[in-house]
Amino acid sequence: MGELILTTFDWVPEQPRGFVRDLRVRWALEEAGFPYRVESVPFADRSPEHFAQQPFGQVPWLRDGALSIFESGAILLHMAERSESLMPRDPPGRSRTIEWLFAALNSVEMASLPWALVRFSGDTTPSPGRAQLDAFLDIRLRHMETVLSERDWLTPRFGVADILMVDVLRLVDRFEGLAHHPACRAYLARGTERPAFAKALADQMAHFALADQRRAHRL
Repeated sequence: MGELILTTFDWVPEQPRGFVRDLRVRWALEEAGFPYRVESVPFADRSPEHFAQQPFGQVPWLRDGALSIFESGAILLHMAERSESLMPRDPPGRSRTIEWLFAALNSVEMASLPWALVRFSGDTTPSPGRAQLDAFLDIRLRHMETVLSERDWLTPRFGVADILMVDVLRLVDRFEGLAHHPACRAYLARGTERPAFAKALADQMAHFALADQRRAHRL
C-alpha cells in the first residue's frame, strides 16, 4: 500500500455538507486505521486535470501510491481488499460483503437518490412522477426492513457494506423517509454511533468550515 490521498471538493454549499461522498471513504479509512491525507479540487471550476481523475467531475477519488481510483463503491472495495476489519478473507464472507456492497448502490441508492434530489429541490408539488419515486423507494425500504429486523449488520460483523448502506440510508432519514421503518432506523443509529463515523463526519464538516473562513477572508 502506498500513501493514501483522498481528494474532495475545496468547498460545497451548506445543503449537501455531511453527505458529500468522501464521507464514506473517510469512514472506511478510520475504521481500518489507515493513515491518509486530504487534498482538494475547486468546486466551482473543474479543470481538465479533475476530469482526468474523475470523468464525471465528481468527488471523491483516492490515490494509493501510483494507483488512482474513482467512484466511492470502487474505493471502498479497494480498501476492503486491504483490511480484514472491512471485509473478511474467507470466500463466503467476502462474497456476502461484496453482494451487499453492490446492493447498497444498485438496489437502494438507485431508488433513494432520485427521491432525495426532489426533496433537496424544495418542490412539494404532488405529481405522478413523485408518487412513483415514493413507491419505488418504499418497496426497497420494505425489503431492507425485513432483512434488518433479523440482524444487526448486513454480514455477521460490521464491515464495508454497512458503511455504504448506512450512508445511503442517512440521506433518506434526512427527509424522514425512514419514519415507518424502525429496523432501518435502528440499523442507522448503530452505524452512526460508531466512533469512526463520528470522526469522519466531524472531519468533513471541519474541512468545509475552514473553506468558509478562507472565502470570507478573500472577500
